[in-house]
Amino acid sequence: MARPASRLFSPITVNGLTIPHRLWVAPMCMYSSVDGMPAEWHLVHLGSFAIGRAGMIMTEAAAVSPEGRISPDDVGIWNDEHTAGWRRVVDFVHGMDSLIGIQLSHAGRKASTYPPTRGRGSVPAEEGGWTTLGPSDTPYGTFTVPVAMDADDIAKVVRDYADAATRAVEAGFDLVEIHAAHGYLLGQFLSPTSNRRTDAYGGDAAGRERLLHEVIAAVRARIPADMPLVLRVSATEWVPDGVTVEDTIETLRRIDGVDLVSVSSGGNDPRQAIPSGPGYQQPLSRAVRAAVDLPVGVAGLITTPEQAEAVLGAGDADVVYVARQFLREPTFPLRAAAALGGELAWAWQYNRAKYVESIP
Repeated sequence: MARPASRLFSPITVNGLTIPHRLWVAPMCMYSSVDGMPAEWHLVHLGSFAIGRAGMIMTEAAAVSPEGRISPDDVGIWNDEHTAGWRRVVDFVHGMDSLIGIQLSHAGRKASTYPPTRGRGSVPAEEGGWTTLGPSDTPYGTFTVPVAMDADDIAKVVRDYADAATRAVEAGFDLVEIHAAHGYLLGQFLSPTSNRRTDAYGGDAAGRERLLHEVIAAVRARIPADMPLVLRVSATEWVPDGVTVEDTIETLRRIDGVDLVSVSSGGNDPRQAIPSGPGYQQPLSRAVRAAVDLPVGVAGLITTPEQAEAVLGAGDADVVYVARQFLREPTFPLRAAAALGGELAWAWQYNRAKYVESIP
């Protein structure tokens, strides 16, 4: 009996881009940059996934400003030198007939922290740390108390995201993702546990969403109309007084200009009680996909071809993001395709008119 066609290795079209299959590299912080510069390490790291035939490769969180970095070792996209550095990486990935997207981020009150290899907590000024910003002066756990952002700070963040989007287009990225998950700045504004403002950017859900709407609109205006724009969200904070999946669904119903939702969870409150385990975020993506008229991606301890296939077969998501397994096995799609009987199509087969000059 013939094996049924693999859903995981079927193409998906997001806005004007067709991705050859649905096994994507999730953004993963690597703490391997100096002054935000993507360099040889990023070329080798991300290039390995292109050789391994990932459907879409996502960069780690790229800070839209120096103060938006999670740690001093984070990569960025806030100046022209960064654009040129990313162009080398993008050109290599395209040369391997693969696709690559960039995740734009601002860490807010969770910025200026030590990378995991050098400690935990906030980096003091004498060791290269900087003043952090947040919606309110409420710190994350024992981190340094942030400065509550004023109107100028908020306007600058919107401009920084817009300028980073322009640089992403100039660097040749195929997709742009806005990071509003894991307790970073946009997620901090969304949550009543971290946003204690009483002005237009706080209070009720509409106020707490305002910055996110402004950032999405600013980024959308700077990228081509047919370029996919992805939004990554923490569907729940896993704390009783925080954002719930129902809150996230209502927020997403009010969002305009986004082409795919990447569902994650947690990260904004150290009290969180995450029920970690294989596929632990699938119930969240299932709920979002059922309620919102957008394709949905999900990550979360997905480590085998069969597990990834089952996510799609259950209707819990349209795309599967994988992180740690790609670190263990950059050629994971090659093994997964063999295991599932899937066919690894080439990106340019589907996007020949769009990328005809780049076809190897």
